[in-house]
Amino acid sequence: MNLTEEQAYLAMFSFLETEYLLTSSDEIGGLLGGMSLLPDGSTADPAVKDQWKEAVAHVLRGEANAALTLTK
Repeated sequence: MNLTEEQAYLAMFSFLETEYLLTSSDEIGGLLGGMSLLPDGSTADPAVKDQWKEAVAHVLRGEANAALTLTK
């Protein structure tokens, strides 16, 4: 399965929205507020779009790692 950048963004938003509904976390709620899309397609917090694009580029360069590592 391949997702477009926009679909991946919506998947992440949906995941975080579910976490917010489960936890009522103010931090996640604030993040979702900034990530919310305005009618013109931009994000409520303009910096979020740039951060998302950099995260996608980070993954595409093979630099992302979600492996659990425990350090002291």
